[in-house]
Amino acid sequence: MTRSSVLVTGGAGYIGSHACKVLAAAGYQPIAFDNLSLGHRWAVRWGPLIEADLLDGAAIAAAFREHQVTAVIHFAASAYVGDSMRDPAAYYQNNVLTTLKLLDAMLASGVKNLIFSSSCSVYGNPTRIPIDETHLTAPVSPYAQTKLDCENALRWFGLAYGLQWIALRYFNAAGADPEGQIGEDHDPETRLIPRAILAAMAKGPPLEIFGTDYDTEDGTAIRDYIHVSDVADAHVLALKRLEQGLTAQVLNLGTGHGLSVRQVVDAVTAVAGRPVPLQQAARRSGDPARVVADATRARSMLQWAPRHSSIQTIVQTAWQWHQRRLTAAR
Repeated sequence: MTRSSVLVTGGAGYIGSHACKVLAAAGYQPIAFDNLSLGHRWAVRWGPLIEADLLDGAAIAAAFREHQVTAVIHFAASAYVGDSMRDPAAYYQNNVLTTLKLLDAMLASGVKNLIFSSSCSVYGNPTRIPIDETHLTAPVSPYAQTKLDCENALRWFGLAYGLQWIALRYFNAAGADPEGQIGEDHDPETRLIPRAILAAMAKGPPLEIFGTDYDTEDGTAIRDYIHVSDVADAHVLALKRLEQGLTAQVLNLGTGHGLSVRQVVDAVTAVAGRPVPLQQAARRSGDPARVVADATRARSMLQWAPRHSSIQTIVQTAWQWHQRRLTAAR
């Protein structure tokens, strides 16, 4: 039986590579399309890698032809909020222009199905918790604005050209493949859990806690952490629902439960069996006190539920991944 081929932009990246693994297990043929500016060749294990840039429309068209692609999952993007504040032009090029180039190539090739990797950052500073999809979108960074701009492009392309799409706004993806085959490896590393793990391993600087005076139970910011494999599962379920006719949907991905920075640090300490060296720092501009998802719509429409997203599982899988990486580097 021939497997349907799915082009996964950013397929050599953190979430994209996990999605490729889930796609392959679900009977699809993932085709990773990545320029390797942030992704890793070693993360492409379940299908071919096309090393190319999304601004190269000819390369996208060739990939569609060669692999008879029937759908696209679009992860490729620049995703550092601070960088976007310093260089918004790069974010409009890497996120918006590349998406438009991809959409043009899809229309020209007759590929109509797209799952878009969006972000909870489109909500800005939340006015209510938990955040559902009806919450006002009010981006406070160029990164967030470009994600919302891409969502709007999908909506208009759907109305005008028949594009079938689902956008998934996920909250804080974390953890690593439970089987240890792939995991998180960013340079620079900006995410809380890997920074805490590296600090506990004495392979990184003390963990900076940005703000200890928030209006929360312990004074540190609260976020909704969801395991990367659960995020990947949702993308594949969304693709199946798209193939069944569901379209033009924006869905949150999260657990509905918030954890403070100190609670995450406690979880890392418990798994590591040693304290996490800490350093207090000032709040970062624009960081809200609480960001927690209402993912009721995704649970209902996709028949999806997080399976790996307890903080213990998230930290344990991430710890095992970093240990394995350090051992392999010796």
